[in-house]
Amino acid sequence: MPVDTFARSISRKGLITAGLSAMLLVAGCSSDDAGKPKAGGGLPPAAVVVQEAVPTDVSVRQDYAGRANGAREVEVRARISGILEERLYEEGQVVREGDSLFRIDRKQAQAQLQRAEAQRQVAQADMQQAEREWKRIASLFERKAVSERERDAAQSALELAEANLAVATAGVTTAQLDLGYTDVTAPISGVTSLEDFPEGSLIDSGTLLTTIVQLDPVHIRFALPETDASIRRRAREAMAGTNGKEDISAGLILADGTEYDLSGRIDFTASTLDPRTGTVSARAVFPNPDHLVVPGQFVRVRVELQSFSDVITVPEKAVAQGPKGPVVYVVGDDSKAQSRQVELGPVSDGAQIVLSGLEPGDRFIVSGLVNMRDGAQVRVVNDQAGEGSN
Repeated sequence: MPVDTFARSISRKGLITAGLSAMLLVAGCSSDDAGKPKAGGGLPPAAVVVQEAVPTDVSVRQDYAGRANGAREVEVRARISGILEERLYEEGQVVREGDSLFRIDRKQAQAQLQRAEAQRQVAQADMQQAEREWKRIASLFERKAVSERERDAAQSALELAEANLAVATAGVTTAQLDLGYTDVTAPISGVTSLEDFPEGSLIDSGTLLTTIVQLDPVHIRFALPETDASIRRRAREAMAGTNGKEDISAGLILADGTEYDLSGRIDFTASTLDPRTGTVSARAVFPNPDHLVVPGQFVRVRVELQSFSDVITVPEKAVAQGPKGPVVYVVGDDSKAQSRQVELGPVSDGAQIVLSGLEPGDRFIVSGLVNMRDGAQVRVVNDQAGEGSN
């Protein structure tokens, strides 16, 4: 190859190599510059939603499943034997105490009463005769015309006559009661069940005729967990009357989810724990004048466990976990997030009670806590800063 041709070839290769090197250098510089923030730039402030801490009164309530029962359930039984003549009510009807329910044949009871009255008249005649005999014998004894033995016999006859009269009088009373038992009345006010025997049946004393369930008031039986010891203690104190306070009030949630208008009270808690379920039996009493609560119905009893005055509540999502426990982030005047160590109480209706750590007027963050750190710059995006947390 000629010398000049070789020199030109070397020159072209040098230019190509120099061009490639310059391109790599530019690319490297561009890559380094891309990884560095621009002067005067940085991450934008985090967008957050805040609420203002406002003191309020809060009640902590808990619902317990229960079943409704009549306050009293009484069996109506016959107290004498006889023919069941008539039923005087409609089955399922609400009856009042003292209303007539059944009528039993009265003829036999009337005959027994007449016999008892006749026996009493005989006993009265015997006693009157014994009294006259005693007066005569006593007078003769004073004049020493009869012996002491005759006097004692007359006195014994009088005492026996008095005893026979008392027995006869008791027989009359028993016969009058039996006659009254032919009219079977309602011992309490309530709803009647189906009759057990139709009219014309021969019944014995003690035969079950019907059952009456008292609907007003109504009892709700439910179970308290072992941990709810405060309710059990307060209920026992109320039953014993040792604290001078009223019974524990309770609300009622019906089967359809509606809240019962009338409030009740817990009047009983068992003193022992059921080892099978780990619960304690309890009972609440509610007025039921309109019979809206039906025995056997499943309901929920709402009980106030605790009450707090002038405390601050926050949404549960506003509480974060810090290295030393729960924290709530507040926004200061410099628009920076500041973590506050807080002491938490119970949760009421989705609101977390804060016992300490927040002050009235603090603006705490409720949204935008992802990767939040103490001292971070934030930007409030809502206008609820002046609204309470409730």
